[in-house]
Amino acid sequence: MSEERPAEPHEEPRVSDADAWATACAEDLEAEKARRRTTNGPPPGSAAEELKKLVDSVADKLSGLQSPLGALAGPVAQQMVKQVVQQAKAAVEPVIERNPGVFDHLAAAGNELLAAYRSAVQSQEQRWTAGPDDVADEWRKEREGDGGKGRDRGEGTGSGERIDLD
Repeated sequence: MSEERPAEPHEEPRVSDADAWATACAEDLEAEKARRRTTNGPPPGSAAEELKKLVDSVADKLSGLQSPLGALAGPVAQQMVKQVVQQAKAAVEPVIERNPGVFDHLAAAGNELLAAYRSAVQSQEQRWTAGPDDVADEWRKEREGDGGKGRDRGEGTGSGERIDLD
C-alpha cells in the first residue's frame, strides 16, 4: 500500500511576501487610525473646512443670544442679529469654497510663524534664566565672534599712544 497524499484543492497563486507585508502594514495603520478616532474624535479637516465650522458655530451662538434691551426690543434686536449673521455667512462661504487651498497655506504660514516665535522666546528665556557667569561667557563669545582671529580688540603688544581729546 503506497501512501498517497490527498489531492489539494486548486490554490490561488500566493501573494509575494512584500505585498503581504505592505497589506499587513496598511491594515495595522487603518486599525490604529480607527482606534485614534474613537479615542480622540475625528481628525481635523482642512483649514477651509475648519473655518466654515467656526463661522457656523459663531453664527449659531450669536443667533441664540438674548437681547439685554428687554422684552420690547428683544425680538427686533434678535432679528437684526440674525440678518447680520446671515449676511456675514453669505459673504464668507463663497470665498471659502472658491479658495480652500489659500486657507491651508495661511494655516501653514501661521504654524511657521508660531515656530519662529516660539524659538525666539525660548532662546530669550534661556538668557533670562542663565546665571551671571553664563551671560558673561555668552557676551564674550558674541564679542569675539570668530575667536578673536582677524580682529583688533585693542589688546596686544604694540606701542600705544594716549591722545588727549580735550
